[in-house]
Amino acid sequence: MNNYFNRDLSWIDFNERVLEEGLRKDLPPLERFRYLSIVSSNFDDFFMIRVAGLKRLIRTGGVSPDPSGLSPQKQLALGAKKIRSLCRRQYACLEQEVFPALAEGGLELVRPEAYSVAHLDYLESLFLREIYPILTPLKIEQDRSLLFIKNLSLYGAYLVSPEKQDPDIEYVSVIQIPPALERIIWLPKEPGGRTKYALLEDILLIWGGYLYQGYQIKERMLFKINRDADFSVDEQRDEDFLDAMAEALEHRGTSTIVRMVFSSGGGALRDLLAERFNLGRDDIYELPGPIHLGGLASLVETPGFDNLREQPWKIYGAETFTEDQNLWERISQGDVMLHLPYQSFDPVVRFFQAAALDPQVISIKIALYRTSGNSPILRALEQAALNGKHVTAVVELKARFDEERNISWANRLEKAGVIVIYGLARLKIHAKVSIVIRREEERIRRYVHLSTGNYNDKTAKLYEDIGLFTARDDMAFDVGNLFNMITGYSEIQETQKLVIAPTALKRRLLELIDRETRRSSQEYPGKILAKMNALADLDIINALYRASQSGVKILLNIRGICMLIPGEPGLSEHIRVVSVIDRYLEHSRIFYFANGGAEELFLSSADWMPRNLERRVELMFPILQEDLKRHLQTVLEAYFQDNCQGRQLARNGQWTRLSPLPGERAFRVQTYLLALAREAEEHAWTVQDEFIVRRRPARDA
Repeated sequence: MNNYFNRDLSWIDFNERVLEEGLRKDLPPLERFRYLSIVSSNFDDFFMIRVAGLKRLIRTGGVSPDPSGLSPQKQLALGAKKIRSLCRRQYACLEQEVFPALAEGGLELVRPEAYSVAHLDYLESLFLREIYPILTPLKIEQDRSLLFIKNLSLYGAYLVSPEKQDPDIEYVSVIQIPPALERIIWLPKEPGGRTKYALLEDILLIWGGYLYQGYQIKERMLFKINRDADFSVDEQRDEDFLDAMAEALEHRGTSTIVRMVFSSGGGALRDLLAERFNLGRDDIYELPGPIHLGGLASLVETPGFDNLREQPWKIYGAETFTEDQNLWERISQGDVMLHLPYQSFDPVVRFFQAAALDPQVISIKIALYRTSGNSPILRALEQAALNGKHVTAVVELKARFDEERNISWANRLEKAGVIVIYGLARLKIHAKVSIVIRREEERIRRYVHLSTGNYNDKTAKLYEDIGLFTARDDMAFDVGNLFNMITGYSEIQETQKLVIAPTALKRRLLELIDRETRRSSQEYPGKILAKMNALADLDIINALYRASQSGVKILLNIRGICMLIPGEPGLSEHIRVVSVIDRYLEHSRIFYFANGGAEELFLSSADWMPRNLERRVELMFPILQEDLKRHLQTVLEAYFQDNCQGRQLARNGQWTRLSPLPGERAFRVQTYLLALAREAEEHAWTVQDEFIVRRRPARDA
């Protein structure tokens, strides 16, 4: 028996779990649509990165099996089979359940076969007035490059023949659907009727013939391509790294095409385009409904249809930060932990805004991997630099699919006077860390923020992450050395509290696992609990197998990829693997080691994957304050109690949704964590009120 699941098939299984949320009939239809659209977007990424990599491996003669024993060809074949099956389920749900439920709720998609005379008149007029002038038909010719076919863009394709010549002469032409136009076209409101909408691509297919005067349209269809996006940048070009990155991004737009998805209605067109794109039958996917669902995600936010979506959960204030409290004094009093998005991201924004305005703040340093387009943190960094503070931003230009955005706001920061460092050669800086240096009386005080997630105010409302504020001298010292290593020529220093990848993190994790293995006995078995997004490092997996064989109890909560096989007698019988897919995207990494009773808890930016442990700058940091340790352990243990949104992995690779046993109460971890945040906020107000009451008599006197 092979001891590992296949990485890519495991990732497809994760998307099956996401799809299953969209298949749930007990969810409101707009929530179901959101999950279905996420699956489509995830598959785009999968083809652009993983499938592209496997195809490149095959082209260069790579035939060796992966750790699961599958050859690249077998991985592609099995992956394609799984994805086609999932797409069939996805679109059956969309067409037979979700769209009808939305229509019943008053939000109706009208497809061309159902257009009324009034719809046809309105849409044709709209097309000629506002859409036709923007469109550009392009020829597909045998000797012409296809570089103008853009990755992920939606196209209409037409098979045409001249009306006054031989009807057997056929040409192929395509029209890009302009990304500046809204895909959702709202139809005129009917008195007392439903809110109805059409799709821009349907309108293009029907009236696109206006662009082919003198030609007969024999076939028409929609399509989208995925290009290879797994590129590398020439990192030896230190002096013009920005130019090198720009060239690499340009290459992504013209790289090999690895997949085409298309609508029905174009048999000959399908074959002609597939041939021109050098795609085989396994590389093309017919979808029986609107393609590129990710581009329709705005439908979920349609105003006036709260009845068709779940009510948003409240985001609670952080009980340890009050608006009138001095931020620096509070952090000096003790460590502060924030659990997003149950608690507000505002204290993180406030951390930088206060630093920008505080005359006692001398310097700010931050590592930025991803952030939002109009980030308040970026504005605070700009303001700080303009106010004369020494501001350094380490900007990771190699953050996949955010490269152009990162280049844009890196330039913006530089113009404001921020020192911008463009990462490290051959390493991605994935650590989430910042430090504020403040002059206080006769000394310098350093304030640190560490996190499992990005400095992104938008995703902070959707991704589950945990961050820590601390003024501990030992942690601040380590963070200072980390920035010196990144921005200068300093060698890696021995750290006191932080563990840094790629130099020490993997080694430290193996030491922690092996320590549990050595200390485990029948009387006092070891225990490891870990929550992460992916587990794919073979050295870590083998260490966990050894620990299990020594009787260590191991509980793993893994959102996505898991190559470890749990529950195998003699190998991993003491390992349990669960996954939680729910409203918020699970993103934090939490690690617990029993350590013979001297329990240790860590947070980290790193998953247990080779890329994180060996090819990225990552951080793992301990939670040292006792009240925070207790709270974090409670949070971590709760993830293994979820019998509503949790699923358990069996040794045969099947995931089974958990449900309450007879007599067992239902437990949903995300609602439990929401309740904890609510209780913490209520406790903060109670403490604040008591403080005011105690002071009032003295003030009256």
